[in-house]
Amino acid sequence: MSIWTRITAALSALAKGEGLSAVFEKLRSPPEKSVGFTIAVIALSAKMAKADGSVTRAEVLAFREVFYIPTSEESSAAKVFNLARQDVAGFETYARQIKSMFGARMDILEDLLEGLFHIATADGSYHAQEDAFLSRVSDIFGLSARGFCVIKARYVKGATADPFDVLGVSPGASFEEIRLAWRALVKKNHPDQLVARGVPREAVKLAEARLVAINKAWEELAKVQA
Repeated sequence: MSIWTRITAALSALAKGEGLSAVFEKLRSPPEKSVGFTIAVIALSAKMAKADGSVTRAEVLAFREVFYIPTSEESSAAKVFNLARQDVAGFETYARQIKSMFGARMDILEDLLEGLFHIATADGSYHAQEDAFLSRVSDIFGLSARGFCVIKARYVKGATADPFDVLGVSPGASFEEIRLAWRALVKKNHPDQLVARGVPREAVKLAEARLVAINKAWEELAKVQA
């Protein structure tokens, strides 16, 4: 059963009159969490578009870069998006329900936030409304301010992140500590690892920008330490 078939099933299971918010309560264990991840990205993208005021073609294409949507399942994705835009529940309600669904799995929540950044910056611009939206979602998810800046720096032109923060090491770390941290992050972001933690295979492409940033931070610090 494909992820989009399961999404359709999850949507059709809703009682008449319930908002999309109710879907998240039904998706708490694999493989449903992969479905939940996809629905979360679509739903929060819809709320972000509503906050920004428009949905650009570039943003739609950016979503398709992350999630492959078969032609036969386009209506399912559109239904999720439209329900999210029409639902009276605000984006903070969605973010809290998503946080509840994934609990302490900060790695998945970071993946989700990264997907939103990928979509937000696809049109070549990054608006103040988008920054406020993503910053608030990050707060609700429980990410640190440094963690938010690290993700933001991968996608927003002009935004920077300390290479020590990118690798999660202190400024006083030894060369060997930095090297081990770098290797651990490269391993953690291997496609198989992402799939194992509930990120659908369609979304594994998110790791590409992350690995570029991780390797860049390693190169910068290795050069200084050498």
